[in-house]
This record gives sequence, structure tokens and C-alpha cells, in this order.
Amino acid sequence: MRVFVAGGTGVPLVGSGAGHSSWVHLDDAAGATALAVEQKAVGVFDIVDDEPAPAAAWLPYLAACAGAKRPVRVPVWLARLLAGEVAVIMMTEGRGFSNAKAKRELGWELRYPSWRQGFKEGLA
Repeated sequence: MRVFVAGGTGVPLVGSGAGHSSWVHLDDAAGATALAVEQKAVGVFDIVDDEPAPAAAWLPYLAACAGAKRPVRVPVWLARLLAGEVAVIMMTEGRGFSNAKAKRELGWELRYPSWRQGFKEGLA
């Protein structure tokens, strides 16, 4: 299971924010886990929503849902100094994941198919 967690406030947008992240609601992760255990599934499954998104899209939306200020944009060189190379890569080069195998092999269905819905309802 791949899960990325960010603090919805105070997280700056690094560079272009073109790095993609994949999200999953805890209810959906629990459902997929239960199916995998019940079916004695073997293998690796990416348990994520249907919509990988660039940081430039999800971070401002997350801040708005949390009632926080819009994230500030910081240059890559500054983020590299303050947060390190991994943080820079995640925000600028990250790639989303596909849940197709989990849907196909486990019969998994998402309650929250989009991070937009999960953020909005989870932070309401």
C-alpha cells in the first residue's frame, strides 16, 4: 500500500509543483486490505484513488478545504536546502500510481474515487 501524508497547512509548493501524488482514503485502504486478506491475495497492489494529481493542483485544494492560506511557492534551490532532495523530487518529479490491478483482481471499488472528494469530506 502506498500512502503519502502531508500536513494541509504550511506546506509550500516547490518549483512548478508538477510532481504527481496518489492518494487514498483510510476507508478505501481498509476495504482493499480486507478484500486482499479474504481472498488470500498474493502480489503487490497499489491502493490509491483514481486520480493521481500534481502538487500544483492538490496542495492548494487541500489548503482551501482545511481553511488554510494558499501555499506559497518556493524555488527548487531553496526547498532543496530546507527540505532535502526527496521533498524536491516528490513535488517536482513524482509519479502517480494506478489502482487497476486492485480493481481487476480484488474486485475493489472505491468509496472516494478522487482526492478532491476525500479532502472535502474528510476536512468538513
